[in-house]
Amino acid sequence: MEEKDLPRTELDELGEFGLIDQLTADFPLRNASSLKGVGDDAAVINHEGMRTLVSVDMLIEGIHFDLTYCPLKHLGYKAAVSNFSDIYAMNGTPTQIVVGLGVSNRFSVEALDELYAGIRLACERYNVDMVGGDTTSSKTGLVISITVIGMAKDEDIVYRSGAKKNDLLCVSGDLGGAYIGLLILEREKVEFLSNPNMQPQLKGLEYVLERQLKPEARKDIVEQLKTLGIKPTSMIDISDGLASEILHLCKESKVGCQLYEEKIPLDPSTDRLSKEFQIVPSSNLVGGCDGDWLHN
Repeated sequence: MEEKDLPRTELDELGEFGLIDQLTADFPLRNASSLKGVGDDAAVINHEGMRTLVSVDMLIEGIHFDLTYCPLKHLGYKAAVSNFSDIYAMNGTPTQIVVGLGVSNRFSVEALDELYAGIRLACERYNVDMVGGDTTSSKTGLVISITVIGMAKDEDIVYRSGAKKNDLLCVSGDLGGAYIGLLILEREKVEFLSNPNMQPQLKGLEYVLERQLKPEARKDIVEQLKTLGIKPTSMIDISDGLASEILHLCKESKVGCQLYEEKIPLDPSTDRLSKEFQIVPSSNLVGGCDGDWLHN
């Protein structure tokens, strides 16, 4: 079926409240702390003596994502997971999100269903509840704002400010894959704009493309640390890039650090593709979108 033949429901056919009902209909509550979700003036959350962690992230079309090559379902998933990562970077557990959406009339109800399908999948995989949100009109494009709420015991919370002299600086995964994935997608976009009949050449590039379009939060690392009885002295999410985030960590902890170029982990495909783009990995592949985070 051609895209033009797919059903399209205009947003004004449902209205704001009808659209909210449509998008939030299939978000069951999974956490005992979620006492009240969608359907009232505010959500009700009870973390029963635990500390509550809150973070917010905003994504703007044309600044943070390009719908030329970013499917809406992937975008929804990425928007949610990138917020979960901020809670894991505090050694906590994400439990709820609230989703704000600014949308123009160029989007149909079906398109927004795809976006929320990605958010729903992220919530299912990470056991997080979507407990509320808001929608409003946008004259220019799509805006997504997600507030994530999490919990942790007071004694388990890890701040950026805890690093000490002689601590070991570690990274939880290989770096640079998302950046290379972005370069590939931008390259293919240029080719497409010059020749709309061309087909993108993406075979063998699945790893770096997934790092860009569908990153994962490092829930596994937090769980492993707790199993081993290890509490890091300092942690930080490095989805904005290794170099800038290390500066934040050092500033908050009032320490310096020494990096070892040969120890920076790169996936073989990232290393190979960086050479194709004539990039020096150690100096260029420290910028963001990976969804990895550091711990000491």
